[in-house]
Amino acid sequence: MRRDPWGERRKNSIKRRSCSAEKGKRLKGDPSELAELAFATRAIHAGQPPDPTTGAVTVPIYQTSTYSQARLGENTGFEYARSQNPTRFALEDLVASLEGGVKGHAFASGMAAISCLMTILKAGDHVVVSQNVYGGTFRYFTRILEKFGLSFSWIDTTDLDRVKAAIGPATRMVYLETPSNPLMEVTDIAAVAEVAHAHGAKVAVDNTFLSPYFQQPLALGADFVVHSTTKFLNGHSDSISGVLISKSVEDGEWFTLAQKSAGGILAPFECFLVMRGIKTLAVRMARHEENTKRIVDFLAGHRAVRGILYPGLATHPGHEIQKRQASGFGSMISIELGSYDNAKAMLDRMRLWALAESLGGVESLISHPASMTHASIPVERRNRLGITEGLVRLSVGIEDVDDLRGDLLQALDAVPT
Repeated sequence: MRRDPWGERRKNSIKRRSCSAEKGKRLKGDPSELAELAFATRAIHAGQPPDPTTGAVTVPIYQTSTYSQARLGENTGFEYARSQNPTRFALEDLVASLEGGVKGHAFASGMAAISCLMTILKAGDHVVVSQNVYGGTFRYFTRILEKFGLSFSWIDTTDLDRVKAAIGPATRMVYLETPSNPLMEVTDIAAVAEVAHAHGAKVAVDNTFLSPYFQQPLALGADFVVHSTTKFLNGHSDSISGVLISKSVEDGEWFTLAQKSAGGILAPFECFLVMRGIKTLAVRMARHEENTKRIVDFLAGHRAVRGILYPGLATHPGHEIQKRQASGFGSMISIELGSYDNAKAMLDRMRLWALAESLGGVESLISHPASMTHASIPVERRNRLGITEGLVRLSVGIEDVDDLRGDLLQALDAVPT
């Protein structure tokens, strides 16, 4: 009989892949298996065992669109990369572990993660939303989802009585952003979750500003957590991405179907970048906050600064709630300079701080919410909320704090008295 060397090589290759895939399944485990380990340890190891084939300590980038099958009806558990990718699975297991959820899903942006979250709703459902959220979230809810029959009540969720009054028979979700962007409003997650659950509604929390290092909403009663992982989780301003973490198996299974069907998945290389960033999340967040405390002290003493919004200040109305529900206050600050001209005088002189949208990177960023991140919100609504033309938002990085203060000083000194 004629020998078929290609056939033999193919058999051996499939056998090795099947063995490796089985090892990977055994080693990957459930995120809850690492629950007893400290946060910094899980940030480095959860969902990322050494590669079973080579022993590589970093999860490989599986840059493939499809997977070869041994024969009809037999595969290694991987068929098509929109549905399954080992690099993405590793990231999803990692974020689920850090947030204390049962399942994570990774997407091409934070807004794509929010889009998937909202697929648990249907026409006629009602959502209670924090009055102050990221401008893109406001745009998506009002200009896209309202078109498909969802309704939204925008309220001050820091006031529990207003939350209770806003919930009605059709309410299926309460969507919180805390601290909010850019006004730093702090909502009591546990209290809102208790009220929402009593009425059969679920609670989702955008945890982007604090990351799971400082705040874990699922442990406080929330049902879902979303992140723009573009921000602190990735931490290096080199990836656009988002994640959605769910508390229940049932919701996780639905999101798997929705993710597969809509297809807004995160590419393998981007997954690699986010996992790379998360490995240093604990040390970065500690440095972010350390720098921020010193920046806040400096800002409080400058004549040009008319107000500071930062939950770490004892005078902040949400300070005590933040102390109770989180382990820190983060590195996001908003300051009021009084007018657009004053804000421009400062922003045009920044040298080290980059004038840019986004936040949460190792480098310090500064922005003008009214004309940048929240420009999609109507001006009358911005004014009513307090997103004024003189409001400036700072994302404090991990540079030398004296350099950061020096740059702020020379820029603020240019603001007219």
